[in-house]
Amino acid sequence: MPKPFNKVTAVAAPIMRGNIDTDVIIRIERLVGNSVRGTLGKWAFGSLRYLADGAENPDFILNREPYRQAEILVTGPNFGCGSSREGAVWSLQELGIRAIIGSGFGDIFFSNCFQNGILPVVVDKEIVDSLAAEIEATQGAGRISIDLEAQTIVSPSGTQHAFEIDPRRREGLLQGLDEVEMTLQRDGDIRAFQTADRSARPWIHFARTSA
Repeated sequence: MPKPFNKVTAVAAPIMRGNIDTDVIIRIERLVGNSVRGTLGKWAFGSLRYLADGAENPDFILNREPYRQAEILVTGPNFGCGSSREGAVWSLQELGIRAIIGSGFGDIFFSNCFQNGILPVVVDKEIVDSLAAEIEATQGAGRISIDLEAQTIVSPSGTQHAFEIDPRRREGLLQGLDEVEMTLQRDGDIRAFQTADRSARPWIHFARTSA
């Protein structure tokens, strides 16, 4: 079950390179095996975080303080593009990421975020750029706040930005529910519809039973 998301105030790390795909977020070989969940955080952004000899890359932002504690990413356009790799979201979640702010995301990555309790926020590129600039100006000391209930972002300087989100996905994050769990909340309605449909169209249900 995803962790409920209401409001987060945290260190944010700007990673502004465009078109960071799921293979950059987590290499496919890290997803081989039956027990990968719970082990992926250290491999998130592996090709960027580590040098060829396995040492940390001091130039990568998440290897520097205070960005090691980042719970929010501010990203360049088309973040999470590429293959449909849910492990990319798992690795970010295990790294401690609760929300990602960007001007656009890969479609499947975007959906996988909601399924796993990460909030992807889409705002205009100008807003993304201004947030990144404020973070850099404060050397990461300025926190960003995201309020899902109010659908607002507050920048380090206190500037407030509104964002839009699909109501159903918003409700799922607020309650900590994935799509299956949200559907099961309507179990009574589903059963009532099935009962009424059996009365209205018995031949349909007879055919299914017979098959």
